[in-house]
Amino acid sequence: MKEIGLGLLGFGNIGSGVVRLLEENGDIIEKRLGAKLILKRIADVDIERKRSVAVDPSLLTTDARLVLNDPEIAIVIELIGGYEPAKSFLLAAMKNGKHLVTANKALLATQGNELFREAERLGVNLSYEASVGGTIPIIRSLKEALSANRFLSIMGIMNGTANYILTKMTDGGVDFAAALKEAQDLGFAEADPTYDVEGIDAAHKLAIVLTLAYGQRVALDEFYREGITGISKEDIDYARALGYRIKLLAIARQGRGAIEARIHPTMIPEGSLLANVNSNFNAFHLEGDASGSVFLYGQGSGMMPTASAVVGDVIDTARDLLKGVSCRVPARACPEKMIDAIILAPMDDLSTNYYFRFSVIDRPGVLSKISGILGENNISIASVIQKGRREGGGVPVVMTTHRANESDVRKALSAIDRLEIVREKTVLIRMEDPNL
Repeated sequence: MKEIGLGLLGFGNIGSGVVRLLEENGDIIEKRLGAKLILKRIADVDIERKRSVAVDPSLLTTDARLVLNDPEIAIVIELIGGYEPAKSFLLAAMKNGKHLVTANKALLATQGNELFREAERLGVNLSYEASVGGTIPIIRSLKEALSANRFLSIMGIMNGTANYILTKMTDGGVDFAAALKEAQDLGFAEADPTYDVEGIDAAHKLAIVLTLAYGQRVALDEFYREGITGISKEDIDYARALGYRIKLLAIARQGRGAIEARIHPTMIPEGSLLANVNSNFNAFHLEGDASGSVFLYGQGSGMMPTASAVVGDVIDTARDLLKGVSCRVPARACPEKMIDAIILAPMDDLSTNYYFRFSVIDRPGVLSKISGILGENNISIASVIQKGRREGGGVPVVMTTHRANESDVRKALSAIDRLEIVREKTVLIRMEDPNL
């Protein structure tokens, strides 16, 4: 039976999962592939640390060149993460004619243009299913199963850590700090959670998805990003009272001549599918012009779910090798020469519904002043909730709006926050509800 040699760069948590999956499911993989996948070499900066899976010590090395230059290795799996030396290793592997599998979303989102062009030029596969959505086959769906569609919209919960925190705040009744600590204790969040809670990780994933869906390049600083650090338990409770849940959503939508792209906390109806994606799970709601609604759901991170996606890419690449072909499906859904610079709609042009929470002094005429400024800026109020005074603070007043323009909202809130009756900066949360 034919053997296909593999090399692994990075023997951390995900790398250990890949080794375990290749060992434990080797018989299933061999039957489905019709060939044996043989792990020839594993390179890591630390080969002494004990892993959750045992390997033959002779496979381990601290010298990545032994993977990159081994003629018996046909597929290189990059699980180092970060920018360097990962990028240099990938480029070197390509030059040696090796096919690549990676989970490195940050590298692909920021420097992928060079890598994808070089892979196509050299005729090697560059696969990256695990970079977005963990075990969820979102990349393969966009590239292949749904490739005949115009994507009218894509909405995704793309970060499991942020979703876990918001779930604990909603269902566990805890505040942000307590939910974050629990996520860190369970290993869902890093000691420095900035990439997760500020939406940076989700932005990397959205950048990849945008290119796949719309065939255009995008830079991370070109679309709006807002994290969840400003979400309080108070806003969670008001959302529940209004019939909504708050999720950190990545949103892409086809507009007239431009693509709408943004990441921010969003109120969505509590009965919707996305609203019921909880804990550290991820999900994607795609709307194609031919397919209609498609919903993908699963583990967005974790050792074995991510390893599943990585090994799935390895098997796909091995199938191509057995047929003597490569680059059969373009890495970014379109040939590189067909990918253009994306035109994004300015955030100021966004039209949606909004939730506002004001903290004001309890005196007559407050509501009329606020509603007056909103009206002057073409913002129509849909509902109002006013509760009693908080001890030591102002009175919370919550409003939701009919559809309004972002630029008008920003202008109105700037004027409202300057009023002497307003005690704190107004909280703004955008709403996505097709029934409004």
